[in-house]
Amino acid sequence: MTEAAEAPTRRERMAQRKRAVILAAALDLFSRYGVEGTTLEAVAQQADVSKSNLIYYFPGKEALYAAVLADVLEGWLVPLDELRPEADPATAIRAYIATKMAFSRDNPAASRLFCLEVMQGAPVLTGRLRSVLRPTVEAKAAVIRHWIEAGLIAPIDPHQLIFSLWATTQHFADFATQIRALRDRDLRDPAFYEESVAHVTELFLQRLRPAGASRSSR
Repeated sequence: MTEAAEAPTRRERMAQRKRAVILAAALDLFSRYGVEGTTLEAVAQQADVSKSNLIYYFPGKEALYAAVLADVLEGWLVPLDELRPEADPATAIRAYIATKMAFSRDNPAASRLFCLEVMQGAPVLTGRLRSVLRPTVEAKAAVIRHWIEAGLIAPIDPHQLIFSLWATTQHFADFATQIRALRDRDLRDPAFYEESVAHVTELFLQRLRPAGASRSSR
């Protein structure tokens, strides 16, 4: 099959854009009002489509919510791509922290909705957490074990390290209002973003530095 034959048609591109607009509107409303507080009518109005057009793409609110969460989880996993066995651990961890905190900065609604879903017991995401997130985390835990065995980082429980990375970086998304109240700044301030990434990175690199390694060997 040629590239021209594989390229989406104009109709398909329009459908993809319409679907993306609906998902963006739904993400915003679900993250602010929850599933119960959001109606299809409200999503349709914000997306500037008719309700019947919305239902053409998503047959009901549950299907729409599940599609939004699937997109959120996909984006939430992207920063973990930085943890590769051939990478220098310090470089990889800094890249993970910077990418994850940039995601928190640029996608506050996605961060809020993911947190809301998990705190409610992940009624919709549970299956994906097991089928998508768990294998990804196991693969990254294997990378961390490889670094430990190679003497590149200090011994640590790989899963606990990943949990701690999540907790620390996610704070800047879930508690952004608190941070602004205390500092009058948040990650949207480029200087504060860089300061925060540097501080969080150093916290983890201090813990992971192998015995005998100097501060300059990062």
